[in-house]
Amino acid sequence: MNTPISTFAPAPLEIPAAARVGAYDWQTAAAELDGFGCAVLPRLLTPEECRAISGLYSQERHFRSHVIMARHGFGKGEYRYFHYPLPEILGGLRTALYPHLSGIANGWNERMGTEERYPEDHASFLKQCHEAGQTRPTPLLLQYVPGDFNCLHQDLYGELAFPIQVAILLSEPGRDFTGGEFVLTEQRPRMQSRAEVVPLRQGDAVAFAVHNRPVRGTKGNYRVNLRHGVSRVRSGKRHTVGIIFHDAR
Repeated sequence: MNTPISTFAPAPLEIPAAARVGAYDWQTAAAELDGFGCAVLPRLLTPEECRAISGLYSQERHFRSHVIMARHGFGKGEYRYFHYPLPEILGGLRTALYPHLSGIANGWNERMGTEERYPEDHASFLKQCHEAGQTRPTPLLLQYVPGDFNCLHQDLYGELAFPIQVAILLSEPGRDFTGGEFVLTEQRPRMQSRAEVVPLRQGDAVAFAVHNRPVRGTKGNYRVNLRHGVSRVRSGKRHTVGIIFHDAR
């Protein structure tokens, strides 16, 4: 008798995380992040991997906490934070994605006149987080059903916050759910806010600015403030996994 896939943790990546992540055109991704505050990484996960990760949601042993958004005014829906050790597939991607994003993050800080610089490897950055008392893992698995949404927010969990994070859509739009678009807003000084709706398919990832990013203007760089969220799910069930690179207090 075959055992349902949801009883297993996801299998290791068939293609190693470093090779999979390194295959993207990161120069183009950096330009997208600079220009719009986000960049799509198509097909980062296979459909089978997406289903396996989604299947973890009901298995409490993988998680350190469970959040019902409505209880905190975050919107409607729910999510669970993974505990350490992370599932291999997520830990591998978190480690592999970080070096490609840290150079972008350091360039942003330089342009915004911020002294903080991020180390080249994720282990060194996590060491800084833990020394600052931020020891709880932040990768999370989100679940939405009809009527659920995620208010515009920023994922900041302590003094140390890596300025870029990644979300991977695990469900297929139009088949598994309708609605539920990923939304990014950018508040610009003395200007109206700009909204970006990011189209994603199952397995696609979006890297996006968590808090601030620089924008080139006629008089040099200025700082904009970003928030992200998810529009109302109209039907079905939507799962997303979030990869946040800093840990929490």
